[in-house]
Amino acid sequence: MLSIAERHKLILEYLNKDGFVTVENLSKTLDVTSVTIRKDLRYLEKKGLVYRTHGSASPVSPHISERNVLEKEKINIEEKKRIGIAAANLIEENDSIIINSGSTICEFAKNIAPKSSLTVVTSSVTATLILSEAERINLLLLGGNFRKSSMSVIGNYSMSFLSNITCSKCFIGVDGVDLDSGITTSNIEEAELNKLMMSVSLRTIVLCDSSKFRKKGFAKICGIDKVDIIVTDKGISDSIKSLLKEKGIELIIV
Repeated sequence: MLSIAERHKLILEYLNKDGFVTVENLSKTLDVTSVTIRKDLRYLEKKGLVYRTHGSASPVSPHISERNVLEKEKINIEEKKRIGIAAANLIEENDSIIINSGSTICEFAKNIAPKSSLTVVTSSVTATLILSEAERINLLLLGGNFRKSSMSVIGNYSMSFLSNITCSKCFIGVDGVDLDSGITTSNIEEAELNKLMMSVSLRTIVLCDSSKFRKKGFAKICGIDKVDIIVTDKGISDSIKSLLKEKGIELIIV
């Protein structure tokens, strides 16, 4: 039987590898009761080595605070560029798409170059400026209240317009992706707008770099089961890949 110190060492190794652990899996892997594992996690949390949540633990707090889009642009730049290129390849002939705001979405917008007519509806002021120079795009910027931190619009005017259209695909950037909490963002009004964007689209495609997994924003957009495709980078762990595929979500890893 493993000693307490050996269990703690293994728990931290699993956390470093997968980015999270669950009480159930640790109990089976280490051949001890769930009560013992919970005691181990409480001890490690007191030492500042883990962050406990219901039935699981992560190396750091999964909760994120709102950050300005200009700050986000400086994080994981190369990953976002690759995600943007891969997402743009999902656009088909004569598509009509909705895109929200965010640094990854802007990288996506830079790579949109339709060979035929394309309708783009967006809440992002930055994406609008990028796409205004592209050919063969019918571009519609939603109206509403301007949010400087995300360079986007929100509110009733935006939602009113969306309630009268239908699009083939919705491409959205998010602040967090978690199997239990779903996909989240940091602002309630943006979450409500994104939810409506998804509801008027036939498919939902989430664009996020791997640092967003197991993270949770303040406002929930939807459950993970509402997502059709996730485009992300190679930093995603094998365990998260497996769990998402079990949910029937298509993964595009760049």
